[in-house]
Amino acid sequence: MAKHFLDGFVGALCADALAMPVHWYYDRAALMRDYGKVERYLAPKNPHADSILWRSKYTPLNEKGEILHDQAQYWGQRGVHYHQFLKAGENTLNLQLARELYGWIRSRGGYSSEGWLQHYADFMLKPSQHRDTYVEESHRGFFTRYAQGKPLAKCGIRDEHIGGLAHVPALMAACSDLPLGRLRAVVKEHVGSTHAHPNVLRAADTFVRVCWTIREGVSVREAITKEAGDWISGKKAEGWAKQPDEHVVGERFSTACYIAEAMPASLYLAWKYENDFVGGIVANANVGGDSCHRGVVVGGILGLACGVPKAWSDGLLVPPPDLEKVSA
Repeated sequence: MAKHFLDGFVGALCADALAMPVHWYYDRAALMRDYGKVERYLAPKNPHADSILWRSKYTPLNEKGEILHDQAQYWGQRGVHYHQFLKAGENTLNLQLARELYGWIRSRGGYSSEGWLQHYADFMLKPSQHRDTYVEESHRGFFTRYAQGKPLAKCGIRDEHIGGLAHVPALMAACSDLPLGRLRAVVKEHVGSTHAHPNVLRAADTFVRVCWTIREGVSVREAITKEAGDWISGKKAEGWAKQPDEHVVGERFSTACYIAEAMPASLYLAWKYENDFVGGIVANANVGGDSCHRGVVVGGILGLACGVPKAWSDGLLVPPPDLEKVSA
């Protein structure tokens, strides 16, 4: 059966929704105490044992920076879950934006950075577009610059977090008919508009090339070895696979969001679980840390390679895009 990038996008949505309630749990004992082993979609609970939302601050300079809306009241409070109002199977803000991006491209027949950035601004500045409490640093930096009067194309910040890859599966799915060179250019332009950090751009390009190679019929491990050798060694990964996941992603690689460790951690989990979509996204959720954004890579690669079980796609709170409609 031919592989389609849309399977990767749906896989990323599933991995994000699964990890959502335990997102940014660095204390695994607390994760286990609060949720047990996460193997199905769950709703988040307050308080969040590892929440540091109380440290985050954001004050809009004017109406062009007003992106927290009614969620602003929860910032600065201890114990608040980052995604407290989301329901089981619901996606976090970055993946809700990925859905917006996919639908926006498909409705217009192609990608335009200028057009998308205006849509992004309209979405973020309009109240009640989503119910997520946490708004990442990249968004806060972008809209601070926008409120300062900079044009949308100049508002991206030098953000080095793996959250910069959140839209890559959506872009690949929406632009699946593009040749590889053009697709890489679109992804670079899009990611760079919000995450202008060279390592994030390098990771995004690696992600595209790995997925392209898998779509061409190459196995996950072969694709990662061929296209991602600057991030992870397949030979070392083979040895690590005998160790517990929480050792490899936690001791060898940090569970935090910085791309230098989060990208190889994600690739490792995809490598280990190359034929097991569910095993891969479950492992990703349960090792903790920035599991939602690692899940974009893990779920994106494994969804493409293995397909997404119908029970998982059907379990998403918002139905995923329909592959049959795309292929028609």
